[in-house]
Parts: sequence; structure tokens; C-alpha cells
Amino acid sequence: MSLKSFLIATSLFGLAACQSTVNEPPKEQQIALTGTWQIEAIAGKAVIDYSPAQLIFSEDGKLSGNNSCNNFFGSYIVEGSSISLTPAGSTMKACVDALMAQEQQVMTNMPEVSSLQLSKGKLRLNDSEGKTLFIMSKI
Repeated sequence: MSLKSFLIATSLFGLAACQSTVNEPPKEQQIALTGTWQIEAIAGKAVIDYSPAQLIFSEDGKLSGNNSCNNFFGSYIVEGSSISLTPAGSTMKACVDALMAQEQQVMTNMPEVSSLQLSKGKLRLNDSEGKTLFIMSKI
């Protein structure tokens, strides 16, 4: 009887050892995007000193902020390291030429953003080719 029990136990142990496990891919670390981010550079060029340019990400997918001269609003969608920014409208006040040119860069580059990366406290928003369009710091 003990030989029979030994064989059954050995067989069950052997079958359990052969059981495969599913290896799940590592989950991408979610970036804490919600809040206000000060824009430091746009398409490789530093912003004008004391520029109010910033993006504000709300938990509900709403995007707002200041594009250097005017306030804007819109929406965003994040899925892993992919992001899309959709500006919908802005105020229409006039500013000095330098801020107006920088505002144009912010508004032109926002729809081109397709990925995000956080490194050393800096949020980088990149286009589909990997070119960094915005470098920002959380306020």
C-alpha cells in the first residue's frame, strides 16, 4: 500500500511541476499627469523668461492652460505611454510679438504629441517620430 501511495504522490508532484504559468508582460508605469505643468521648452527652444506657458491636466480628461498669451481649453487621452492632446479653443487677446510667436508654437505642436516620458522630474511630450515637442516641470 505504501508503494502505491508513493507512486500516486510522485505522479501528482511530477504533473504539478510540469504545469506552465502565464508570464504577464510588465505593466507600464503610469505617469502622475494630473496637475499643472510649466512648459520649459517647445520643439527644442527654451521658452521666454517668465512665460506663463503651462498645461493643466484634469483627472476627467480635460486639458487647459496658458499658451504664453491666451488661455486655452481642450481634452487629452492617455493610454500607457501614448497621449493625444486636442486643443478646442482659446481666448483672443493680443500680446507682444515674442509671446504671440511662442503661443503659435504651443498651439501648433499640441496636436502633434503622441507619447510621453517622465525622466528626472521632467515630462517630455514627443511626436510620432520621437522628437521632443515639449519639456515641462510639474508645479
